[in-house]
Amino acid sequence: MQLGFVSAIFPDLSLDHVFEFAALEGFDCVEVMCWPPGGPDRAYGGVCHIDCSEFTQAMADDVRALCEKHGVAISALGYYSVPLSAQADQAEAAQAHLHKVIDAAPMLGLGGINSFVGANQTLNLEDNFKLFEEVWPGIVRHAEERGVRIGIENCPMLYEKTWPFGLNLARSPAIWRRMFEIIPSPNFGLNYDPSHLRMQLMDPIAPIREFGPRIFHTHAKDMRIDVERLNDVGSLVPPMDRGTAKIPGLGDIDWGKWIGALTDAGFDGPVCIEVEDEAFTETLDRRKQSLRISRNVLRPLIA
Repeated sequence: MQLGFVSAIFPDLSLDHVFEFAALEGFDCVEVMCWPPGGPDRAYGGVCHIDCSEFTQAMADDVRALCEKHGVAISALGYYSVPLSAQADQAEAAQAHLHKVIDAAPMLGLGGINSFVGANQTLNLEDNFKLFEEVWPGIVRHAEERGVRIGIENCPMLYEKTWPFGLNLARSPAIWRRMFEIIPSPNFGLNYDPSHLRMQLMDPIAPIREFGPRIFHTHAKDMRIDVERLNDVGSLVPPMDRGTAKIPGLGDIDWGKWIGALTDAGFDGPVCIEVEDEAFTETLDRRKQSLRISRNVLRPLIA
């Protein structure tokens, strides 16, 4: 396995400086954010360290030179908008830019990108699956033609304004099975983040046994459930009203068991720390500290 982090935590650093930090701190790789210019469409979105809008081979060569300079690999390109959004303009923009991110990957010598499936929060589950069947087979074919694998993150995007359906269909094992029945392509899989299962009060480790071959990439983010709050308000409130995203080691997930399950499943890919822990996001120094702490938790398990 390779230990890295998600570049979204450093919106104020250039890609050169992101790679420099990664190299100095002993990281193997970075998942590089590729949002189009123009700002975020959600929290932790909008970071652009590689602009794929008008990407050229010359631009790719410059990025590859930075990788070689610092001895740091790119684990995948990341773009997490909402391709099935109820807002037509957001859905169209997300689908169009996703194709551009897919196109950029082989120029960089990469075999993978990560994204959300998306969801239309105004529709029920069955209608969202119909929408999925309309939109995603074409995206996956585009990736297949370019030798690119798509890892879908399992974040349900459940917040006050998106509760109860969320903005990302791919939130549970039952849904993953249906997704892979509809699109059985070996180029379509998961970017597995255990925190989103723990957030839903689910076992974050058990699904690895079944879905191991579909796991292309992983995010290491922890989740702490406030049991007293849960007992007070119940489970029918937005999950982040009773849980808090934490860096690895400061939440509820047993990282040794998680890495052990991935190893048993034959996974030997990237483990990228994703920082959304508000205790560490206020300053650049705190964000760097969060990655050092997380590295010290995870590195002994995958060295």
